[in-house]
Amino acid sequence: KFNSEYIINQIKSMNGMIEISPYDAIGKAKELFESCCKTILNENKLPIQNDWDIIRLTKEVCKVLKLTPDDINDAVKASDTIKKLLGNLSAISQSMAELRNSYGSGHGKDAKFKGLSPRHARLAVGSAVTAVHFLWETFEEQRKRGRL
Repeated sequence: KFNSEYIINQIKSMNGMIEISPYDAIGKAKELFESCCKTILNENKLPIQNDWDIIRLTKEVCKVLKLTPDDINDAVKASDTIKKLLGNLSAISQSMAELRNSYGSGHGKDAKFKGLSPRHARLAVGSAVTAVHFLWETFEEQRKRGRL
């Protein structure tokens, strides 16, 4: 079951893989992000189309959680900065998909494949973890307040 405990366990697993298998850590980071998005949509009883990629899943989750740049009132202090940060959630999901497709687990590689270093995996894992924590905490907070 996807919940805060599951997230913590996946983070431990990914962090343990960074040095020994960056390839697997990158793949797992993308999977965690995708699982978070699917769970939030499922918990809100929203249908998920089979052809939706992580980019579309992120977009739909941001709509549900009212995290799109259009949802931020221009009168809010630092609204432009907040809008940029929220827009970067989509950029993280797109980058995770591209990185995983080229360098992560989940796709077969040929004999000439050369993976990325642990520092790249650490960046991918850190980015995914930050985004997942933000989305999941937002979801839980809104659910507690009866907004979902």
